[in-house]
Amino acid sequence: MISKVLIANRGEIALRVIKTCKALGIKTVAVYSDEDRNSLHVKNATEAYHIGEAASAKSYLNQEKILDVILSSGADAVHPGYGFLSENPEFVGLCEKNKVTFIGPTAASMELCGDKMRCKATMLKAKVPTVPGSQDLVKDVEEALSIANEIGYPILLKSVFGGGGRGIRLVNNDQELKDSYETVTGESIAAFGKSAILVEKFLEKIRHIEYQLARDKHGNVVHIFERECSIQRRNQKLIEQTPSPVVDQETRDRVGKLAVNAAEAVDYTNLGTAEFLRADNGEFFFIEINARLQVEHPITEFVSGLDLVKLQLDIANGEPIPFKQSDLKMNGYAIECRINAEDTFLDFTPSTGPIPDVIIPSGPGVRCDTYLYPGSTVSPFYDSLMAKLVTWGQTFEESRLRMLNALNDFYIQGVETSIPLYKTILETEEYKNGKLSTDFLKRFDIIERLREDIKKERKDKQLAAVAAAVMHSEFFQSRVKSSNTRNPRWKSRMDR
Repeated sequence: MISKVLIANRGEIALRVIKTCKALGIKTVAVYSDEDRNSLHVKNATEAYHIGEAASAKSYLNQEKILDVILSSGADAVHPGYGFLSENPEFVGLCEKNKVTFIGPTAASMELCGDKMRCKATMLKAKVPTVPGSQDLVKDVEEALSIANEIGYPILLKSVFGGGGRGIRLVNNDQELKDSYETVTGESIAAFGKSAILVEKFLEKIRHIEYQLARDKHGNVVHIFERECSIQRRNQKLIEQTPSPVVDQETRDRVGKLAVNAAEAVDYTNLGTAEFLRADNGEFFFIEINARLQVEHPITEFVSGLDLVKLQLDIANGEPIPFKQSDLKMNGYAIECRINAEDTFLDFTPSTGPIPDVIIPSGPGVRCDTYLYPGSTVSPFYDSLMAKLVTWGQTFEESRLRMLNALNDFYIQGVETSIPLYKTILETEEYKNGKLSTDFLKRFDIIERLREDIKKERKDKQLAAVAAAVMHSEFFQSRVKSSNTRNPRWKSRMDR
């Protein structure tokens, strides 16, 4: 049984794992860079070890250093969180070689999931529909051109080794393809040291819908419902919700079975996520399996009543999943907003620096996973995600209004945040009516609507300030007049 877990991560996800481990009586080991000496995950873990400089390559991506800490601390398991080494099969292999329990899939399964081409071929064999496009890696730009003309523009050029929106280009014609091919190749080599390109049909007005999966070492597998992740910027998620507005029970069961088949096809163990694109005609196409716990897992926890980190630990311990698919029921609606430190009007450029003060929203149906505290710092070395704000309600509208109120209560001093953007989105009729797509921001001119909302808010504040000043002046004058009336002797003395 797992007794001590090293968390190979930082920030809010490290704190999230620590929370469940504490509840289960499991000791925790934190690792930290120079930049994170004063971080909350360091203070909250049972023990903590310094692993290097601020740069990720010299700390949180340093496999050998982290393995040394695992072995020297006596940790018998490692939780990778998300990002960093969470989907690195080489690191999983190191853990397996040293008989350390990796809380996630096997190295072989993770490697298969990370190889887009092999994974796609595996899905087709398992009769899980995939996006039309190349059946194998394209050899050169000429082959890419041939496939593009066969399936029709627009198409996506994608690096097999990409992820999180990296190594992807939208192409509308032959010339753009020629121009983009070398760019995508270069990005892949720069990020991963190698390149391999595939061509996929670009589907317009698509939704990004994913299914939470859990599969134990005994072959039992379930899906824990879907998450709508369509509101994005630069192919990265901003707002997630569950259930999806376009997924009824029949669709949930049908696509959920495809997700289950996908997990079985790659012999997946532990928790993961099957990602799908939903075309405007209602068709679902598998795109990938994320071999880790997702950023947006809290909304699934809200509607399912499960602790997904505990479920990860139980599966890693060799325990069977304690429920069947038929036992799982959705309860209510949940929304998550990723609170990022970035400037919306500067193309979402990261905003970094000290946080002198912060007020975290709370209350019934409100959850906030964050590393922030007064005096903390948003570092330029790591991801811009500062917090995950999550709300739940019996109805979608109840959850939406709770989120708006929570966003209004969230105060972060010192950096630009995505909070104003989310308030604008949640107030749009398009969002309220579930008209979501991956191009939501562009399609509905959200940035310009945000500008107008900010102008209006500033004007309202100015008017309120003027009104307050007038009221204060009138109140003061009335007090003076009242005093003069009540004290004629005082008035006469002042008049002399």
